[in-house]
Amino acid sequence: MLKRLRDLALYMDYNIWYQVNTRWHTPFLDAVIPYFRNQWFWAPLYLFLLVFITKNFGRKGWLWCLVFLVSFGLSDYISAALIKPIFHRLRPCNNPYLISIVQSIVPCGSGYSFPSSHAANHFCLGIFTATTVQKNIKWIWPIAIAWAALVSFSQVYVGVHFPLDVSFGALIGIAIGLFTGRLFNRYFDLAGINVLRPDTTDFINK
Repeated sequence: MLKRLRDLALYMDYNIWYQVNTRWHTPFLDAVIPYFRNQWFWAPLYLFLLVFITKNFGRKGWLWCLVFLVSFGLSDYISAALIKPIFHRLRPCNNPYLISIVQSIVPCGSGYSFPSSHAANHFCLGIFTATTVQKNIKWIWPIAIAWAALVSFSQVYVGVHFPLDVSFGALIGIAIGLFTGRLFNRYFDLAGINVLRPDTTDFINK
């Protein structure tokens, strides 16, 4: 029974990967999507968060930045250093059985594929951010999830991960982000600090 479930999961994994990586390609997406997985592309966002959080929340904001970085470190270490060496799954772009069909539009890298550290890290940061500032910015959840999902999808599109890699990576990131976010809220809750003008907040929350 377990073998049949495993075989079915892998069958669906390869089929979804094939559709995304080989069938959905367009010149426009090929030019745009690699940027979404590039850490330097998101550098302005991280800089904005640093300024926004510290300016609005003061000392608690600096503590938030510290826990933000600790969350990232935990996610990256658990996914890359602890789990990947256990499974040794080859990336699609390094798999000799897929080399003739894979659409590899970025450097493949030599690391293992399962789980995706990109997915784990971005979901971790997104969920941590949403968990800790949701009482101040009500619409943060869909933004955070969409951002992390876009990065994860990009990893499949460019040929460096399978859907199961990013799905499991997302679960790791969500678990860590929820843990560190709730832990932060327990001791350094940001609730009650209004970061938007009262009239703007009322309009958004309607």
